[in-house]
Amino acid sequence: MASKVKTKSSKEKKRKSDKMPKRNKKNFRPTEKGAGMTEAGVKAYRRKNPGSKLKTAVTGKVKKGSKDAKRRKSFCARSAGQMKKFPKAAKDPNSRLRQARKRWKC
Repeated sequence: MASKVKTKSSKEKKRKSDKMPKRNKKNFRPTEKGAGMTEAGVKAYRRKNPGSKLKTAVTGKVKKGSKDAKRRKSFCARSAGQMKKFPKAAKDPNSRLRQARKRWKC
């Protein structure tokens, strides 16, 4: 009883690398203003990576339990872990990590 093993072609094996937009003022926010991608940057990324679900930061007021509230809670939890891993950045109020957390209202 011979079983056929399906092998992936070389095209399927390679993971497609993401194409990032240029690092300029239009696409990326400076550290002082919250350190993240701008809306234009997210649009540029999504044009280069069709099917991407990348979104901008949740900065406004949100209803408790909404999708945006859950995204914020998730980001805050992940970045809190980074604060533990990088205590030097956690102590510096001007670090990208601290500025991003401030922008997300963590």
